Amino acid sequence: MTAPVAGGTGRRVVVTGGAGFIGSHLCERLLERGDAVVCFDDFSTGRLENVDGLRDRPGFELHQVDVSAGMDVEGAVDAVAHLACPASPPRYLERPLETLQVCSEGTRRALDLADACGARFLLASTSEVYGDPEEHPQREAYWGHVNPVGPRSVYDEGKRFAESMSMAWRRSRGTDVGIVRIFNTYGPRLQPDDGRVVSNFLIQALHGEPLTVYGDGSQTRSLCYVDDLVDGLVRMLDADHAGPVNLGNPDEYTVLELAEVVIELTASSSSIEHRPLPEDDPGRRRPDIALAGEVLGWKPMTPLSEGLRRTAEYLAAVT
Repeated sequence: MTAPVAGGTGRRVVVTGGAGFIGSHLCERLLERGDAVVCFDDFSTGRLENVDGLRDRPGFELHQVDVSAGMDVEGAVDAVAHLACPASPPRYLERPLETLQVCSEGTRRALDLADACGARFLLASTSEVYGDPEEHPQREAYWGHVNPVGPRSVYDEGKRFAESMSMAWRRSRGTDVGIVRIFNTYGPRLQPDDGRVVSNFLIQALHGEPLTVYGDGSQTRSLCYVDDLVDGLVRMLDADHAGPVNLGNPDEYTVLELAEVVIELTASSSSIEHRPLPEDDPGRRRPDIALAGEVLGWKPMTPLSEGLRRTAEYLAAVT
């Protein structure tokens, strides 16, 4: 695991979506370095087992709350990390109105809490704001190429709106806002039915099923291990930079290459099966992380093979 980042130890941090895949790892990292954590999650996509090991630890509070309906926090709050939102395509396509609600009203309520407490506000945005990009790799200055009426727009445009709202609060109220754009992340606690490429491939390979590659597999993804991503989130919480800042691994693989790596890693007998490409599926995705290196001193450290091995071990244990 990446060493805890110094600075800010002893603070009280609210984490929305704290029982989710990334949120639970963030809660754990903050507790490890001595912060107190107030975790909010409605468990629509987050899971109690993700934070079960934290519930008896000093400084950890867990509240089952829909943050779009509001959050009551007694006492001081030094930072608010807003991660609440379905993140995998199957989950936000199943819950389109709830996804828009948490990106809009949920973000407003989280901003309101941070502003009232004089706290740092961290928005977990996404590389999906770049859509199917016409610029490669994607820099933070790129405005994106998004279909505003397609099925994925509830997430893509929801996060773009959340960024806009956050910057409006910073400009009009002086709220201490920081925005990160998270690229494809994987690791333990990624759920077997998550629907993203890493979990799909690993589950299929572990069960000896064909790996489903959509289209011809030439579309690319850049995959960041969750420990590295959380290190970047903590560094952004401790910074005074507004962002947006890309957090992701710039190592780029085609989906077909990734399928072949997974088959080799798991020593699977699985074949590869091609299926039609989903609507608005981005063709290329790779972050330019120069800004993250400059303002956060951050870069990912975990090799793909090692990250996939750890993720495969987790998925094998839970399926």
